[in-house]
Parts: sequence; structure tokens; C-alpha cells
Amino acid sequence: MAKTMFEKIWDRHVVLERDDGQVLLYIDRHLCHDGSRAGFTKLKSLGLKLRRPEQTFATPDHYRPSTVKTVAQIEDPTMRGILEQLVANAAEFGIHHFGLDSGKQGIAHVVGPELGITLPGILLVCGDSHTATHGALGAFAFGIGASEVAHVMATQTLWQRKPKSMRITVDGALGFGVAAKDVILAIIGQIGTAGATGHAVEYAGSVIRDMGMEGRMTICNMTIEAGGRAGMIAPDDKTLAYCKGREFAPKGADWDAAVEYWKTLPSDADAVFDTDIAVDGDAIAPMVTWGTSPENVVPVTGAVPDPVAEPDPVKRKSLEGALAYMDLKPGTRMTDIAVDKVFIGSCTNGRIEDLRIAAKVAKGRRAAVATLIVPGSTLVKRQAEAEGLDRIFIDAGMEWRESACSMCVAQNGDYLEPGKRSASTSNRNFMGRQGEGGRTHLVGPAMAAAAAVTGRITDVRQMMEEN
Repeated sequence: MAKTMFEKIWDRHVVLERDDGQVLLYIDRHLCHDGSRAGFTKLKSLGLKLRRPEQTFATPDHYRPSTVKTVAQIEDPTMRGILEQLVANAAEFGIHHFGLDSGKQGIAHVVGPELGITLPGILLVCGDSHTATHGALGAFAFGIGASEVAHVMATQTLWQRKPKSMRITVDGALGFGVAAKDVILAIIGQIGTAGATGHAVEYAGSVIRDMGMEGRMTICNMTIEAGGRAGMIAPDDKTLAYCKGREFAPKGADWDAAVEYWKTLPSDADAVFDTDIAVDGDAIAPMVTWGTSPENVVPVTGAVPDPVAEPDPVKRKSLEGALAYMDLKPGTRMTDIAVDKVFIGSCTNGRIEDLRIAAKVAKGRRAAVATLIVPGSTLVKRQAEAEGLDRIFIDAGMEWRESACSMCVAQNGDYLEPGKRSASTSNRNFMGRQGEGGRTHLVGPAMAAAAAVTGRITDVRQMMEEN
């Protein structure tokens, strides 16, 4: 019987299935971070060892300040204690730990792919919702809660109910200045933040096939913002080239065997999805959010919508609340909105290609507002420095930081002040996400760089043409 890629991977990992539909799945690789400490505490309280320490990987990211190079330099005792606890847990349980002194530290969803921890066909979990990122390599990857983290640590398995399947096909060709972040924001704008609820989403179509691996990671990363359980893209020659030679990827004969298996993963031609959605790639423009949900999004050439036009009274009230929080008026053109701060980074847009396009916009210009440039990993940071990107940002008056989640999550010392407005390459614009009372506009890295040097939401295509 024809199967989707998701079904092929799911079936391969089933240990047993209960009559109530709950399925016990084998977990290939488990990513941990500095927020996973509750799982280790639970194991200790039960007197248990980690079931598969060699398949468990940890890196500090959420609580790591982007201004320090070592744990000892962290002034806040709570943050310093959290990172020290991860060091101690890693040593006690014998797991892979990419600490601040390892040269490999970074955001879990950047570190996983770049070190070859993430591979096609595996089932990967992490106690973080944006684990969907790893599906860009053809893995089934999803975020789990604190109790589930402990279950995986103790058993290397996890109980789950099988989600439905969805295919989102983006055909056409992206226009000048349009990138992966614009594609996923356009998708969320079309289907809404609940549009993929209960589904494992496979992205397909010419736009996806033409996209590089880092762009694909951006797409899968924000599947969770569309309500999806996981985002996936079929492995192809680009995927194999990306994975080959990475530290934890197979080598020699094992690599050849793995490739043979990976080539069987794409969905069968006659596979049936529970839901099929088509998106016109030709119509996508640079996108920017205006409200407090990723679905509150319009092209940069557009304007803030009027809630009066919304027929659903419940949704209308929500839109009115978003406008009040964001301090915006209906009809305001997006390019008339000034910003106070810019953040370029996160597991959505903190990779080398993101920094390259931001640097292209920033080169020869000066930042008009405070701007944080935070690489997604130490390896990304070193590569950017080798290419001279750091000098471009510094010469533009921007702050070049150490790899961390930074202002995406605002629990590490980097945050947006109350009442201030940001242009951010992160994934969520919820109320208070970047700091209590902060107002966030989600954009891609080129758009963020444009906002940094102009001090307002700007159509980056005009600036790129000037170059």
C-alpha cells in the first residue's frame, strides 16, 4: 500500500500499539538543552540511569547570555546555576555535551543538523516546540513536554497518538527579495495558526525543491506556528550533500547503507494525505506581522487591516485586542511603522545564509536603532567571522554577540523593553514573548537588516536594488 514519508518513518519506529490508539515509539536521538533539567531531576529521584546516553545530546541555549564566553562570566546566579547544572548532569549521566568551551555550543535546532545528529528517517525529540526544524532533513521530529523528556531519558521510547498527514505544496518561483521566512509566514497567513493542528506536515512543490537546506529548516521550524505536530521535507541530493561528512553522520559502508535507505523515504507517488493545501509561490512577497499572532501577517507593501471587515465576532475582538496591544491603527501602512530595536538570530534565522543576506543589506550602511546579531551556534559564528561578516555588522554599529537563543525568548538578559517595538527574525510575536509589554514584528533576516538601517519597517527589495 502506498505510504507518505511520515507513515514510512512512523511505522519503522513503532514498538507496540494499544487498543486506545496510543503507540509506543522508539526514539533515535534526544536533544536536550539547559531547560531539560527537570528530566534529569526526575531520573535521580527514581534512581534510574539514562537508557541510551550515547543517543542523548545537550547544549545550553535558552539561558545562555549572548554577552559572555564562559559560564563563570555569567553574573546572574540563576542563569549561571542552570548552565552549571547542565554541565554536572551531562557528566553524571554520560551524555554528549556541547558546552560553552566546546566550540560546538549553540541553539539545539542549529547544532543538531550542523553536527549530523539530525539525519533523514530518524525520530528525534527535544523539550522544545521548534524541534520541527529537524524535519527539513527528512526526519520525523517534534517537541515534547517535561514529563515526556523524563520518559525518553528513562526508556528511549515515548507514547504518542498518530497524527494525521498534510501536504502543503508551494509551486511557482519566488520573486526577487523573497526568502524562506516569507514563504512560511505566507503559509500561516493563508491557513491560520490552527490550520495544521493534529497533522504532520510535508512540504512539497517547486519552491521547496529549489530551496537550500537552511531555508528548508526555516520552513519546518515554524510549522508549530501553524499548529502542526511536525514539519517534513523529503530528502534529496541537497540533503545528502548537507549530511555527508558531519561529525555524527554515518561513515564509510554505514553511509552507503544509510543513503540506500534514505532514498526510499520520499512519499510514494500515489500516497494519499488527509489534507492537501496549495500555495502560490509566485504571489509571495516579503512578509511582516502586524499583530500578536503569526497569522496576523501582510506583505510589506500592505497595511494594518481593519477588524470591522472581519465577520466573525470572536475573531474581530481578537484583532481589536491585537491592535490595542501593538498600538497600531487600521490602515497604517507597514512601511510607516518605526521600530526601536532589531534582532537577527534564533533557531528560525540564525544560520550562516541568514547572516550573509543580512550583511549584504547592512554593508556600507549604519544602524539607526539598537541591533543584536546573534549567531545560532559557535560554528556559525566562526564561519561568519572567517567570511568577514562580523566586521560588516560591527562597522554598521550593530552588536555582534555569542551564540544563544537571545531575544527570541527573553529569559537570558536580552529582551525588548515595555512599549518598545522590534523587527525580529524569531518565530513568535505573542504578547510579552520578547519582553513584558514588548511589540514584535516578525520578518526575514534581510527585512530585519533593512529595518535596522532605516529605523522602520522597510521593503528590502528597494535597498537590494540600490546595491
